[in-house]
Amino acid sequence: MAETLAEAVTAALRAVMDPATGRDVVSAGMVQGLAARDGMVQFSLQVPRERAAELEPLRLAAQRAAAAVPGVLNATVVLTAHREAAPQPATPRQAARAPSGQGPMLLPEVGAIVAVASGKGGVGKSTTAVNLAVALAAQGLKVGLLDADIYGPSLPQMLGTREKPRATGQRITPLSRWGLKAMSIGFLVDEETPMIWRGPMVMGALEQMMGQVEWGTLDIMIVDMPPGTGDAQLTMSQRVPLAGAVIVSTPQDVALLDARRGVRMFEKVNVPVLGLVENMSYYCCPNCGHRADLFGHGGARREAERLGVEFLGELPLKLAIRELSDAGTPIVTARPETEEAETYRRIAARVWEKARAKAAGGPAIVME
Repeated sequence: MAETLAEAVTAALRAVMDPATGRDVVSAGMVQGLAARDGMVQFSLQVPRERAAELEPLRLAAQRAAAAVPGVLNATVVLTAHREAAPQPATPRQAARAPSGQGPMLLPEVGAIVAVASGKGGVGKSTTAVNLAVALAAQGLKVGLLDADIYGPSLPQMLGTREKPRATGQRITPLSRWGLKAMSIGFLVDEETPMIWRGPMVMGALEQMMGQVEWGTLDIMIVDMPPGTGDAQLTMSQRVPLAGAVIVSTPQDVALLDARRGVRMFEKVNVPVLGLVENMSYYCCPNCGHRADLFGHGGARREAERLGVEFLGELPLKLAIRELSDAGTPIVTARPETEEAETYRRIAARVWEKARAKAAGGPAIVME
């Protein structure tokens, strides 16, 4: 029977030895969660917590061995630390104060990094992130767009490409689309493949998309964050010099509650909030022009005033935005003459102005 790619990778990993124990990583039980599909290989090396800092050379050796297997286009390997005993969960305050301890800050050649995030899913975070990035590129800036939502990547659909990134050695070339450089885990795996990964693997993949991708020199990077206030947000705040955060929310109270939590979280990790955007602010009937505030109206503006942050603008619930996003052609590019495209451009210009001013002093995140 023909050997599968996963079996071939496993065989190659038997030649990777842990110098401290003299055992190969397979027989030592270190290889966990190995997945191979369409030439893309991912797995983790489970290591003792006390040795994690010294085992980066072993991770690199395993990654090189996997990448050298015929049929492998790209290999992603992360270290996960084994806990001998389950500790008590950290309090939010302890988690916010926890040092990164993971080496130098990533993305040093990016002038300003802004995270676009949301306290709740489904409020238009990715749509906002993509249109802001395209609007900034249209201004002549060198722009990167990073999809940090490992479990639910949206960039392949919204940018209209299923192209696979090229890999040279251990470096990955980001895709170019609509005048910007883009990277997403969705470019590396099949679109129907679920990312059934634990937190450490997710964080490792996120760090590698920042540290092992040839981003080059950029004026600004927009990061499409996953919803909520979890590991990805903490990883970004600890490993990347963020210039600020833009929070995106719909007008109704249930979304604003989570947006408020997002603002407070960024404050706790010393990331300035650049402002709030109200998405799906109202709906206008395309036939009669009647306006309906389906989710209320003005909630994000009032919340911004209450929190003391800038209100960046509002965008309607409009069929064209949804259709063009699904088709992979952002409205800023497809219909630049529309009022919605102009609103995105105006918000992008203000975000760039504020991020550029804050970049020298620390982090920048955009959140929905």
